[in-house]
Amino acid sequence: LLPTSSGLPPGWEERQDEKGRSYYIDHNSRTTTWIKPVVQMATETGQSSAAHSVSIGRQLQATSSDSSQQASQQQPEMEQGFLPKGWEVRHAPNGRPFFIDHNTKTTTWEDPRLKISAHPRRKTSLDPVDLGPLPPGWEERSHTDGRIFFINHNTKKTQWEDPRLQNVAITGPAVPYSRDYKRKYEFFRKKLKKQSDIPNRFEMKIHRTTILEDSYRRIIAVKRADFLKARLWIEFDGEKGLDYGGVAREWFFLLSKEMFNPYYGLFEYSATDNYTLQINPNSGLCNEDHLSYFKFIGRVAGMAVYHGKLLDAFFIRPFYKMMLQKPITLHDMESVDSEYYNSLRWILENDPTELDLRFIVDEELFGQTHQHELKSGGSEIVVTNKNKRDYIHLVIQWRFVSRVQKQMAAFKEGFFELVPQDLIKIFDENELELLMCGLGDVDVADWKLHTKYKNGYNINHQVIQWFWKAVLMMDSEKRIRLLQFVTGTSRVPMNGFAELYGSNGPQLFTVEQWGTPEKLPRAHTCFNRLDLPPYDSFEDLWDKLLLAIENTQGFDGVD
Repeated sequence: LLPTSSGLPPGWEERQDEKGRSYYIDHNSRTTTWIKPVVQMATETGQSSAAHSVSIGRQLQATSSDSSQQASQQQPEMEQGFLPKGWEVRHAPNGRPFFIDHNTKTTTWEDPRLKISAHPRRKTSLDPVDLGPLPPGWEERSHTDGRIFFINHNTKKTQWEDPRLQNVAITGPAVPYSRDYKRKYEFFRKKLKKQSDIPNRFEMKIHRTTILEDSYRRIIAVKRADFLKARLWIEFDGEKGLDYGGVAREWFFLLSKEMFNPYYGLFEYSATDNYTLQINPNSGLCNEDHLSYFKFIGRVAGMAVYHGKLLDAFFIRPFYKMMLQKPITLHDMESVDSEYYNSLRWILENDPTELDLRFIVDEELFGQTHQHELKSGGSEIVVTNKNKRDYIHLVIQWRFVSRVQKQMAAFKEGFFELVPQDLIKIFDENELELLMCGLGDVDVADWKLHTKYKNGYNINHQVIQWFWKAVLMMDSEKRIRLLQFVTGTSRVPMNGFAELYGSNGPQLFTVEQWGTPEKLPRAHTCFNRLDLPPYDSFEDLWDKLLLAIENTQGFDGVD
């Protein structure tokens, strides 16, 4: 039976991190969350006990249909106006507001009043109603062939694209293009070397359900790490698919989800409201082979960088600085633990003598508080105005370095077997994060600018206009899922879509006309290509595109 803590749903367990904060483990799905789960009670509508569910992660419980009605009647009126019917706003323990949709029994951090509908209504007035009024000076007209075009009376020009879809508020953040980074990256790629005496490819056969264990056994068993520089040839058990790079990208993506999952105790979230990752200083208590796993994770990270792939994770800034052997400063703590940072900042700017602080820190372990001396005899040394800088330095070293020294050394050992340490030192910590993990947001304007069209499609084709309209009407999660569906990764390279890579080097995102309107879109992740049928209406394209990205897994039939 799965372990269960008292008062929690079956399969759930409550634990505490080293700071004494409670978090919850769902052994059913092997995930963790800061939010205490609540067992969902049956409603008066006669739901069976089999329909009971547990709220997981950010999804909180909707208690009954009555509460849904009550929420819709008692919606708070804020600056943006009333919430949609069935929605309710609440606040997390850290004060951050979140929104409950009692209609679907889901929660989100995004205010629904600020979002463009992700589920357009089926009606002839869909376009203008959902996108709002045209900008001043614009007019909509119909061409002789029935296509809609737009006149800009301000500039006396016409265009096929709806100007409302050029609104920067819905296209996502701009790409932080960096010529300096681009120059460094090109130098870095040229310097990476593959030995001539290694095999043509490195093969792995993996089960999706045991991807972490299978990958660990295969990669850690390799005696000569140079073999991992060979072309990756990955096959998921029971699926047919030729790996021209797309399956490898999916493997990195899925493996990242498992390797960095706090459930396994190797990494943990840095704060309750921040999903950046840090090494768990108590990882050895969770896994006696933890150092071997950290070396494996380092090898995987090195493989990702070497092969031009991305990891689906973001680490705290000190993690990258330790990789670069750069000193960690007080400023680095601000983004990780603002409360601790403010305390140390106050000590730095004031005389702390009267506080009677000692050169010790409290450490939580399994709910018990232990005192750790920052230096020999630290419990007897008072923090004064003269020695406070030494105290702050030792606290920072303890917080980020000394407690995870062995784990970090094992990670770097694995990473530097594939990527020379001297070579990554050309990057700073921000650039190293982008090299390893890419961008987490999607700039649709940049995406559109660097897209190719084939087999009859072009930027002015009606279906392509509908496609980009659909992309802009998606929320950020669906945009990411579309990107992953076509490219195999949810991340965008540092300098945007212009630097997307396919199986044979640089390969722009491509949309090709294919099939008939009754078919679903299909993807060729190896070539960053979306095969998009010539649909007869926007609604049809929208429905089939969402169906494809939400229900497709694997590479069956990809050539």
